[in-house]
This record gives sequence, structure tokens and C-alpha cells, in this order.
Amino acid sequence: MLKDITFGQYYPGDSILHRADARIKIIILIEYMIIALAARSLLAVAVSVAFTVFLVVASKIKPGLLLKSVKPLIFVLIFTAAINLFFTAGEGDPVVHWNFINIYREGIVNALLMAVRLLSLVLGSSVLLSFTTTPLDLTDAIESLLSPLKKLKVPVHEFAMMMSIALKFIPTLIEETNKIISAQKARCADFDSGNIFRRVKALIPVLIPLFVSAVKRAEELADAMECRCYHGGEGRTRLKELKSRPGDYVFLLCATAITAGVILLNSITTQEVFDFCKTLFS
Repeated sequence: MLKDITFGQYYPGDSILHRADARIKIIILIEYMIIALAARSLLAVAVSVAFTVFLVVASKIKPGLLLKSVKPLIFVLIFTAAINLFFTAGEGDPVVHWNFINIYREGIVNALLMAVRLLSLVLGSSVLLSFTTTPLDLTDAIESLLSPLKKLKVPVHEFAMMMSIALKFIPTLIEETNKIISAQKARCADFDSGNIFRRVKALIPVLIPLFVSAVKRAEELADAMECRCYHGGEGRTRLKELKSRPGDYVFLLCATAITAGVILLNSITTQEVFDFCKTLFS
């Protein structure tokens, strides 16, 4: 399962999203999160899914990598859909009635919409940032967007650097965890048998060496930065300056228009969509 976690990993490419300004992508990511979380009606979710498909196609990321990023969240998706399916009350007779279980049409619709919204949120966020943006560009973009806070004596550069280092070390810690688990399996440790509680309990001995390894890596990184005379962002120059292109602003305007459209489409209920479809095909 740990091998399927792709968060924080960058995949080189030459797509539109790879060439886009990281600052614009962060702003679009905020708008995209609003789109995915605010979409409640059927039409709004359809627009959100269409925007997600566009991002996936524009990124030119292999479908296998995208499915790999979703695999660790399958349990969350199923659990969320089940909660909406069984605990959403509706009007009229239930579609399924068995003992105390009642499943209404509204519950089925809400379960599907919630699963699609979460799936779109994960895919869109991964494509916009971790898959198509290097940690260095992400650090510079965050620092640039938060630069007005420097007037309030906020350590913007240090904050951006900490976020970048945290993202960069996620794949490293996952790889270290796999090595520790493999070493303990070679010493006859059992992580695969038993119920879920026993498996979680078996992972507790992995946490101590992982914590020690993380602290050691942090100390090595701090020593390396001190040896290179790192003193924060004051007087720091950049090898690569962030530059926005006209296409980036067009992309931002389109994302803003889609966000406004999704908010407006929420006023159209699912029942109105069904009634329109019945009228259209009758």
C-alpha cells in the first residue's frame, strides 16, 4: 500500500501544466478545491468532472500513475459513499427496503456525487501540483504569493521552505518505511495475517526506527544547510525566475469562470435535471 502513495512526487514532462507558472497553478488549485467542494447539483458535479478530465488530459500523465494515486483512498471513497447511501432520507417509497435498511433515490444520488467529488478533488490536486510542479518552483511560488506578509514581519521564506522540504521528504520517508518493513519481514515479522487491528499493532515496531531515521535525516539536512551558509531568504537570488505567460492568465480566467458557473449551477436541483431529461427524451 505504501508503494502506491504518490503524493509529493514530481513527474517530468512537457505539457501545458508543466510549463504553467506555479503561482497561477496554486491560485487555480484553490479555485478547483472550491469547485469540487461546492458542487452539489448534478450539473455542477458534471462541470467539475469535465474540468478534472481536462486537467488530466492536459498534464499528459500516464493513467497508471493517476490510478496509483487513487488506490490508497479507495477505502475512504467507499466509506463516504456508504454513509451517504444508508443515512440519507428521501421522499416517497425507498428503492430498497430490507429489515431496518432503507435506501432512497436521494441516497444513491448523494453517494455517487460524493464519491465523484472526492475522486475529482484527489486527481485534480495531484495533477495541478505534485505531478507537474517541482518542489523548488512550489517554494518560490508560495513565497511570491505570500510576499505581502513580509511587511508584517512574517517569515514567509522560512514557511515556504518548510512546506517544500516536507513535500520533498514524503517519498523519502515512504521508501524508508518500505525498507524497515522488508528488514523486519526478513526477521520473521508478520504484517499480513490477522484482522485489521492486529495488522495495525504489528506496524508499531516500525514507528521507532522510522522516527529515528527521520530525525537523523533532519539533522543531516540542517548541517548541510549551515555548511552552505544558508541564512534564510534575505539577499537570496534564484537560478530560475518565475514568469507568467499570456496563456497562464487565460487559464486562470477560464478557471475563475468555471468556479462562478459551478456556484450558479448549484441552484438547479437534481430533480429538475431528471424532469428536463424526461421532457427531452419523451
